[in-house]
Amino acid sequence: MKIVALFFPKASIGTYLVAMAVAIALPIFAFVTLLLLQLEDNQRSTLRRETAQDALALSRIIDRQLQDMATTLRLLSSSPELENGNLAAFHERTETALRDNTLFVIAVDRTGQQLLNTRRAFGTPLGKTANIPSLEAAMASGRIEASDVFRGRTSGDWVYNVTLPRADDPVAALIITQDAKDLGKLVTTEGLAPGWSAAVIDQSGHVVAATGPANLEPGTSFDPRILPAFTASRGVFQDETILPHMLLGYARIPGWSWKTVIWGPIAQASILSTWRFLIVGGVALVLVAVLGAYAVARQVRTTIRDIAEMANRMGEGHIVSPVETSVIEANQVAIALSNASFDRSQTEDRLRFVMHELVHRTKNLLTLAQAMMRQLAKQADSVETFQAAVADRLEGLVRSIELLTSEQWGGVSLRRVVDIHLQAFPQSRDQIDISGEDFVLKPDAVQNLGLALHELATNSVKYGALSVPQGRVRFEWRGVREEDKPDALLRFTWEESGGPPVAEPTRSGFGTTVIKAHAASAFRGTVQVDFRPEGLLWVLTAQRATLERD
Repeated sequence: MKIVALFFPKASIGTYLVAMAVAIALPIFAFVTLLLLQLEDNQRSTLRRETAQDALALSRIIDRQLQDMATTLRLLSSSPELENGNLAAFHERTETALRDNTLFVIAVDRTGQQLLNTRRAFGTPLGKTANIPSLEAAMASGRIEASDVFRGRTSGDWVYNVTLPRADDPVAALIITQDAKDLGKLVTTEGLAPGWSAAVIDQSGHVVAATGPANLEPGTSFDPRILPAFTASRGVFQDETILPHMLLGYARIPGWSWKTVIWGPIAQASILSTWRFLIVGGVALVLVAVLGAYAVARQVRTTIRDIAEMANRMGEGHIVSPVETSVIEANQVAIALSNASFDRSQTEDRLRFVMHELVHRTKNLLTLAQAMMRQLAKQADSVETFQAAVADRLEGLVRSIELLTSEQWGGVSLRRVVDIHLQAFPQSRDQIDISGEDFVLKPDAVQNLGLALHELATNSVKYGALSVPQGRVRFEWRGVREEDKPDALLRFTWEESGGPPVAEPTRSGFGTTVIKAHAASAFRGTVQVDFRPEGLLWVLTAQRATLERD
């Protein structure tokens, strides 16, 4: 009691209101300070992550270009004209096919002597290819390779080659060449912040193509102090000595010797001005709060005395009417005291209902999460694999819970459930065809169907039709007649096509459990899973009553 009396001595309400204003302001200042520091750190982390992702996106664009060139070389290598040694016909056909492109084809023998070059008319005297080292490297490796950027003898511009070695004579290798400036059209800073640049770098550290304010020309050596830091497949580089107030992201192009980089200034708000505003504004706010607290204290003192008198009379057993004061809240307290005995029972019933719903929903979610983690733990071969699997499944569950919460657990339309789960795979959304009559799902059906749909889409993106650009998925639902009851059953169909060949897995994992056993049990129906070579087929037939909200 002595310690309490030391910190809370007897004093007027005005004194306590002023002290309360100060006590509230100080923690707020401390909290805002922490928020500012955390915000600055989060901005840095977000910028680093987005920079690495932007570099990776650029690498995928360049990879598609190189892969297209490699595919063209493979097709040309098997042409009948080339097999029959008719180079003139091969030159005419190739020139016609690539007339609308910026690509040119060169055929060389084992010494590098050009036999034809679609930049020139057939029969024009030609010398050896300008980049003999890249030709020799491709011949030695026996696979398609991209060269470093170099100055072409025929074009006179900076170019690069993609070389396909052949075992036949006299054409020992086919080369597709393109001007570096034409590749530069694919290198864009669209979507990046102002002041950012992007570039493609070859194996020797020279710029193949670039764009942005850095204005790097093809053939320019990239900063040799930065290149040794590109050790991972992708990442970021930051050094105030080399790149003051700037950030650089890089990514290796898979299967090739090139890399993509983006870099630019780190744009941050002035923290100093924010701190200055916080201090000056905080002091002014405290002064205003102290004066306001004192003025309010005088008014509240009278109001409290009136309420206290009312409470005393109620304690003595009198029936009292609410007192009328100048403070609206005090009037509400007076009314509440008068009606407390009548409202208490209703409030307790409402609390019991809320607690019951909370316990029910929590038990369901915890049971589902526990079963999910138990299944995944049996299959995971490392902590990292387990964490990734749990995070992926919980993400799908969270999407369903967010939907239900927004509707106060009253059910969600089927079409909205499908759309919100497929938003997790924006790169594949255009490959999915959805059809079916919309209706409102029950809360439990939202979670269970969402889990199955998320699992099907995740597996398809990893291994099935959505893992390749030409893959397609058809997802539809329709009513099925049962005896004399039309639409008593619902049939959901997930059908994949155009993807990699499918083979039935050797062991059943958590994903298979979700789309088969869990789906069948949750909807009291049947599930058909067919691992057809042309694509997965999943069919769920369930009672409509287990899905549709009344």
